[in-house]
Amino acid sequence: MSGRTRISSGSPWESRIGYSRAVRVGDHVWVSGTTGTHPDGTVPEGAINQTRVALGVMQKALQEAGASMADVVAVRAYLVDISEWEAIGSALGEKFSDVRPALLLVQVAALISPEHRVEIECEAVIGSA
Repeated sequence: MSGRTRISSGSPWESRIGYSRAVRVGDHVWVSGTTGTHPDGTVPEGAINQTRVALGVMQKALQEAGASMADVVAVRAYLVDISEWEAIGSALGEKFSDVRPALLLVQVAALISPEHRVEIECEAVIGSA
């Protein structure tokens, strides 16, 4: 595959801000920072639930790009409270305990909305599983 393939989630923010949910170039896929927001705009309570929702959104984007969670080689998670790292790590482990990608967990001052506890991005290499 040559060129760039853009994957959209359908969010109005993508065209407004100028980004894609994911981008595939060759066998590499990058998934944009993803919060635990349901398609109807609601945000579940708790860091672990938000992480699970975000990972579901990421999984769908990866699949649309021809990749899978098993192809993920790097994950970066931005937390508003580093003390929630174990809950977030538990949800990450549900998806990645066998894959074991490179991981960054870092605390940030804020995310785009005050109810968000975590935002996650990843990179995948198709066929690396």
